[in-house]
Amino acid sequence: MFGIRERIGRALARYLSKAIDRGRNPSTSMPSQLAATIRKGDVLLVDGNSRFSVAVRYLTQSTWSHAAICVGEDSAEVPPQLLEADVIKGVQIVPLTKYTGFHTRICRPVGLSAQEIDSVIGFAMERLGDQYDMKNVFDLMRYLIRSPPLPDRLKRRALALGSGDPTRAICSSLIAQAYQSVNYPILPQIVLDGDDSATSSKRRELLQIRHYSLFAPRDFDVSPYFRIVKPTIETGFDPHKVAWAMGQEVQL
Repeated sequence: MFGIRERIGRALARYLSKAIDRGRNPSTSMPSQLAATIRKGDVLLVDGNSRFSVAVRYLTQSTWSHAAICVGEDSAEVPPQLLEADVIKGVQIVPLTKYTGFHTRICRPVGLSAQEIDSVIGFAMERLGDQYDMKNVFDLMRYLIRSPPLPDRLKRRALALGSGDPTRAICSSLIAQAYQSVNYPILPQIVLDGDDSATSSKRRELLQIRHYSLFAPRDFDVSPYFRIVKPTIETGFDPHKVAWAMGQEVQL
């Protein structure tokens, strides 16, 4: 049985997850190109069209409001599969086609072996069935009703709203945990080791891992450790074959 807070949270979640017409950015690649390009371990960022997305975009000052991780590549039998933390259904597996027509971005980790990618996927798969953190729903609702003029330094803290229950999840924090499980950096703080009097040659930068609850979808986009992969280019873009308006081609 759900408690009163849980029932209210689920009602709010259903309201927040409804799509709104905001003139969504169109997809920048064909579904077939996206399916042929995405790989296991890739993070797919989504420009969502729900009320929930409005609050996330305000707090992160970014177009990306949702993140999912690819756990299965394209094959003759099954299309690419994503693992995501859904506000209604919790942590689940969905086909890539769920986001056909959405503005998306592929972020690919660099330097990991196939075994390490499998470990990341395995960590995430263990969370299947976990529920979305309803405390996060309550708190994000505040920013939908009224967007207070928060200083930039406080906006990220406003996203670290989880209950701390290990069976609760938020989309970007779940993926961050999975990558931190193999000690892969995402957007670490850089700490200079050494006192101010030390010469620059004697100072070294240390990577200080952020707590997973502080990660937002945009962090995978701006991370120096994830490569941005564009399906149109990866599948053989030729500028000489672009069909311009009125069916005319521009000679380069």
